[in-house]
Amino acid sequence: MRRPRAGFVPLLVVTAAVAGGCVADGPPPRVWAASVCSALNPWREEIATLTTRAQQQTPTSTTPQQAKENLVRMLEGARDASEKARGRIADAGVPEVEGGDAIAGGVTGSLAEVRDAYGRAGEALRALSTDDASAFYQGVSTVMTQLQQEYDDSALDTSELRSTELQQAFGEVPECL
Repeated sequence: MRRPRAGFVPLLVVTAAVAGGCVADGPPPRVWAASVCSALNPWREEIATLTTRAQQQTPTSTTPQQAKENLVRMLEGARDASEKARGRIADAGVPEVEGGDAIAGGVTGSLAEVRDAYGRAGEALRALSTDDASAFYQGVSTVMTQLQQEYDDSALDTSELRSTELQQAFGEVPECL
């Protein structure tokens, strides 16, 4: 199970549309950056805790059914934590920088994709039969490989985005340090 990318917030610091666009009428860069970090830091911690707990519990599970329950619980928790973080960032509004709409939409969209990937993985695991332990664990491996791919695909593409104001804000606000 992959942990959230540590570089997620640093990737955000370089975001803002290069091509035209109006400056949004929303929170200033420092306020928005603080809101984003205040949402992402607990999310990362929750995902790490859930992953560690699942890794600790699964080897000690005596049956595939117990392993399945632990993994499904972890994936549902990760899905819910991702939605909570997405909602908190959506509630932060659009940063008052050029391309703010694209930035805010990119961040919330990326978290929605992560949330959905965790949800699909949970459903796929829930559908696995535990009658044959070997087949079950092979199925778990397949589901987790798919989750990893979807997680990687959900990364925010910052190749066309830049914002000196947000970069500075993410580097200065205590919530992001």
